[in-house]
Amino acid sequence: MVQFLDGLKDLLVAFVNCCESGINKRPRGLINPEELARETVFSVSEIEALYELFKKISSAVVDDGYINKEEFQLALFKSNKKESLFADRVFDLFDVKHNGMLEFEEFARALSVFHPNAAMEEKIEFSFQLYDLKHQGFIERQEVKQMVVATLAESGMNLSDDVIEIIIDKTFEEADTKHDGRIDKEEWRSLVMRHPSLLKNMTLQYLKDITTAFPSFVFHSQVDDT
Repeated sequence: MVQFLDGLKDLLVAFVNCCESGINKRPRGLINPEELARETVFSVSEIEALYELFKKISSAVVDDGYINKEEFQLALFKSNKKESLFADRVFDLFDVKHNGMLEFEEFARALSVFHPNAAMEEKIEFSFQLYDLKHQGFIERQEVKQMVVATLAESGMNLSDDVIEIIIDKTFEEADTKHDGRIDKEEWRSLVMRHPSLLKNMTLQYLKDITTAFPSFVFHSQVDDT
C-alpha cells in the first residue's frame, strides 16, 4: 500500500501542476465532464485536469487512449513487474468493466473514492473488495493471508509465517463475530468503525484542494483509533 500511495502522490503532484497551469479549453476527447463531476467528488475543472493526466499515463506504453495494467503499475507502483497480487487487486477494482484496460471514467470514479469528501461507505466497500479476492461477498482467512503477504512484499518487509498467522488470528478473533470462519461486509464494516485507522490509506487529504498550490505534498492519515 505504501508504494501505491507514493505513486498516487506523484500522480497528484502532476495533477496539481495541470490545474495550476490554467486549463481554459476543454480537452479534446473529453465528453460531458459535467456529468462525471456530478457522479464524483471532483469539480469540472478537476475532471478536465485529471483527463490531461490520464492521457499522459495512457500513452506511456501504448498510445491507445486506455490505461493498461503495465501503464497503471508504472504510474502508481513505479514498477511493471508481471506478478504483483496487490497491484492486480487495485487495478481490478479500478477496472469495473473487467476488460483489462481503464477508460477515463473508470479512472476518475475510482480515484474519487480516495477524496476526503467521498462517503465513508464507499471507502469501506473499496477496502472490503480489496481483500475479497474470489468475489464471493465475504473474506476468507486465506485471502487475508495472501493480501497481507502481498502488502508486506510491496513494502519490502519480511515477517515470518508464524507472525503473519498471529496477525490473522487476531483479526479473525475480533472481526468474525458470527464465528463462521469468514468476514462478511457487515462484520468488516463493524471492524472498520471500531478501528477507523484501517481506512487511513483510503483518504488523501490533498485531493480536497487539488487546484491550490501546495508548499509541500506529504501524505499522512489524520484518522486515529478511538
